[in-house]
Amino acid sequence: MTSFVDSGRSSDRHAASSTAASRHSGSTPGLEAQRTSSTPLLEKLYRGVTTPMRLLPDFLIIGTQRGGTTSLYHYLQAHPCIELANTKDTHFFDKKYSKNMGWYRGHFPTVLEKAYAQQVHKRPLVTGEASPSYLFHPHVPKRVAQALPHVKLIVLLRNPVDRAYSQYYHAIELGHETLSFEEAIEREEERIAKERAKILQDEHYYSQVYKHLSYLSRGIYDEQLQAWMKLFPREQFLILKSEEFYADPAATLKEVLTFLKVPVVEPQLRQKAYKQYNNTSHAEMELATRARLVEYFKPHNARLYEFLGVDFGWDQ
Repeated sequence: MTSFVDSGRSSDRHAASSTAASRHSGSTPGLEAQRTSSTPLLEKLYRGVTTPMRLLPDFLIIGTQRGGTTSLYHYLQAHPCIELANTKDTHFFDKKYSKNMGWYRGHFPTVLEKAYAQQVHKRPLVTGEASPSYLFHPHVPKRVAQALPHVKLIVLLRNPVDRAYSQYYHAIELGHETLSFEEAIEREEERIAKERAKILQDEHYYSQVYKHLSYLSRGIYDEQLQAWMKLFPREQFLILKSEEFYADPAATLKEVLTFLKVPVVEPQLRQKAYKQYNNTSHAEMELATRARLVEYFKPHNARLYEFLGVDFGWDQ
């Protein structure tokens, strides 16, 4: 990630981390931990026993964080031909990769459920999960390619300026951030550099700092997508613009259902049926800060537009 105050793409961009990084690194408990849903013990036991009979996902919603993935997850959950993982954000391929594939399978429906849907209800059944941190994590593309080489990958991309600001307020809500937005983005590189280096050096190292304080880094989409597309063919991706999803969720949902090859269910396409999830309100960004960020992301957006052959119109 380039520094907010330095527009060059320096090779020594991983500068020393500040004391703030050590305060947040590792798995510090907080509001986020309190929000983690717990599966009842009997259900855990049942899922463990039936692991050999369980499916692996047909699709993953891999990003981006604060891009509408929670809303899309809930809309897909209502579809009769889609059986999602029993929890959003399984975090298997980033945070919980030390657990085995049996643990991961335990989140998905059984082959018997799929057979019942196909033979009795005469309808397909596909399964998937949503962990929007996957897009950004440096080790996840390789892990997914090894485990799920044919999986379909859904990506929601949001204007990186708005995405960064939304993530900042989310970090405050979770208790990970105390600086002002302007201070946080100025200090981002020094705060996350050592954490990223540790992740690259130790595949099993997990960092709350890297996850929660990477406001600008997560918006450099071209680098993230190129890492994924080195391992997966373009046809396995559905890349969507978050702003279009917010404006017309029915149209985006129809596109997703077509990509997953399941029937388009008409009641789902009624605009009034949609509720936005994780849509928290916050103060408007300072105009000067927005102008600086628009300029900061312009070269990154230009590379993204060229790479995908699509202009998302974020540079205004």
